Amino acid sequence: MKFLMLVCAEEEPDTPEQEADATEDDGSFPWLDDVTARGIRLDGDRLKPTREARTVAVRDGEMLVSDGPFAETKEVICGYDILECDSIEEAVRVAAAHPVAAFGRIEVRPFWK
Repeated sequence: MKFLMLVCAEEEPDTPEQEADATEDDGSFPWLDDVTARGIRLDGDRLKPTREARTVAVRDGEMLVSDGPFAETKEVICGYDILECDSIEEAVRVAAAHPVAAFGRIEVRPFWK
C-alpha cells in the first residue's frame, strides 16, 4: 500500500542549510538512508518556505489566489515522503523514526489506490 507522509513543524527553515538538525555531523541523514535502502521510500522532498507558496480557490467562477498557506496554525508542511508499506501500522512506525517526529508532527495517510 502507498502512504503519504506529511512532515510538519512549527518553524520552517529559511534555507536548506538550516535543516542540518535532521542530519548527522557527517552530513548523512540516517532515516532517509534506512528507508531508501529498504525500498520503503518511493519519493519525497523538502518544501520551500510558505512565503513562496500560493493558495488557490475558485468561487463563482473567479480564481482567488492568496500568498502562503491559508491556515490558522503556526505548524506548516515542511516536506513529504511517499512510502510503500504493508500496513498503516508499518507506515506509522517508519514515520515515528523520522527526526522531525521528535519536535513536530508527521501525518500518515493512505492513498485511495
